[in-house]
Amino acid sequence: MSDLTPTTLRNNVPLSPDEVLEIALESVLEFLPCQRDRNAFSLVNKSWNRIEAETRFEVVIGNCYSISPQRVVNRFKAIKSVVLKGKPRFADFSLLPPDWGARFSPWVVVLSGAYRGLEKLCLKRMYVSNDDLVVVANTFVGFKEIRLVCCEGFGTSGLAVLAGKCRQLRVLELIEDEVADDEEDWISFFPGGATCLESLMFDCVECPLNFNALEKLVARSPSLKKLRVNRYVSLGQLRHLMIIAPQLTHLGTGSYGPLEDLEDPLPANELRDHVSSAFAASKSLVCLSGFREIVPYFLPAVYPVCANLTSLNLSYANILVEEFKQVISHCHKLQILWVLDLISDGGLVAVAATCKDLQELRVFPMDTIEDNAGPVSDVGLHAIAEGCKKLQSILFFCQQMTNAAVISMSINCPDLIVFRLCIIGRYRPDHSTGEPMDEGFGAIVKNCKKLTRLAVSGLLTDRAFSYIGQYGKLLRTLSVAFAGDSDMGLTYVLEGCPKLEKLEIRDSPFGDIALRSGMHQYHNMRFLWMSTCKVTRQGCREIARQIPGVIVEIFNWNQVGEEGENSDLVDTLYMYRSLEGPRADAPRFVNIL
Repeated sequence: MSDLTPTTLRNNVPLSPDEVLEIALESVLEFLPCQRDRNAFSLVNKSWNRIEAETRFEVVIGNCYSISPQRVVNRFKAIKSVVLKGKPRFADFSLLPPDWGARFSPWVVVLSGAYRGLEKLCLKRMYVSNDDLVVVANTFVGFKEIRLVCCEGFGTSGLAVLAGKCRQLRVLELIEDEVADDEEDWISFFPGGATCLESLMFDCVECPLNFNALEKLVARSPSLKKLRVNRYVSLGQLRHLMIIAPQLTHLGTGSYGPLEDLEDPLPANELRDHVSSAFAASKSLVCLSGFREIVPYFLPAVYPVCANLTSLNLSYANILVEEFKQVISHCHKLQILWVLDLISDGGLVAVAATCKDLQELRVFPMDTIEDNAGPVSDVGLHAIAEGCKKLQSILFFCQQMTNAAVISMSINCPDLIVFRLCIIGRYRPDHSTGEPMDEGFGAIVKNCKKLTRLAVSGLLTDRAFSYIGQYGKLLRTLSVAFAGDSDMGLTYVLEGCPKLEKLEIRDSPFGDIALRSGMHQYHNMRFLWMSTCKVTRQGCREIARQIPGVIVEIFNWNQVGEEGENSDLVDTLYMYRSLEGPRADAPRFVNIL
């Protein structure tokens, strides 16, 4: 108690007990970088809320419509980093047209007036124009990092402004974006002399680039650790980049072949030897990705680096099982692996035999044709379960599965935090027994005590959802596709999962009764997305009337429903909490109730 007496001094001025407490709390907040923890801290009382706001330097906004930019800048005065997300995650670009919204423009106008010292910006599923990037480049004088993930609306001319004016830029990462070709040589706009670049990723930019300018940029970037190039950089050119940047830890290869390599017209065998030598010299390399338009003949060139890899992304690689086995047999330290299902069950067996430290696995489908059997199945999943017992996260697309394989994973991989099993097709049962997949998913939520994210599919009855409601007490995100039996299934989830924040449902038989069962839950959730279900316009109206602070949007692209022109069924329901009320930029097909 003596430290809280008025004799405590700051600049030789005695401090009151309240002032001493504030200083102590500010010190405590330095050890709470997690936004969820800081949010909980801010809810204690007004004083703690004020202290938390004054000491926060990063803000993460999971839905750009949940709060206005003006409200953000009014509360937080010293922000250096902003993470902003737009379109709902379940609504990829094939489901939502470009005019849906999530524009960055109103945000950048307000942020530029309040946070002149902003250093970092991460935008996800946002519409970002070239003009927005010009504002960023002209306003934030000490700007250092920008990450654009699944964004659209901008082109190479906007990138040119960023490159030319942000002279302290350390990170420029373009991930799964749609970038327009404005016929601007944006790489050439980076200033001359040594740069601060630490990460440069542009593999999604589908237009040619000035390789000479890129080579010079890499050469004068001694701090560059991460580089991911697009498919217009050939294998011979990639070798040049690796030679001048041996310090790289992360490399995205772009194309993996000698595609029109006029810079280095070597015979194939000599080129492979040269590339192999370049990989052998890259002692720091731990992450490898890319391999678009792969030429299998050159795959052995990566063998020298495989022993050090902790992350390998082959999600664009048209690589077959035997070729994959040769690569993976060298990857004993691998912790993260993304692949296409072309590697088949045989490839997954090889992963299980080699990668004992694997923590994350994603198996993507080459296509989604609903035939009787796909390249990967329960055989591969069962092998992974038995061989990779440190697994924490899995995304697995397949066309047939068994309860036995899923149960095996729940027993052998109890540390799973994320389990996403996507069985392609409608209501597919255990292909071995013909039974529903209830017991498999039930075992996952029972045995994996740390599970926070779950995606279910296949033939599921109310029993599976009762398991989720009974045991999924830590679940924050649940995705349901082509699954479900009745309204009772969703009711079990909404009444039994108290921490649920994101609920995504597609092509499932849940209707108004299930929707109403979550009335107590929606004000705590970030969003609910339901498409091609059985909810009606009237049911949505009831939710909108009874829960203030929750915005209910319905999308009706198909004006004629299953029951004819007078159908009250809603094509898509998107519901989210907001402090601001309905948005003003909704397109015509969106009706806000």
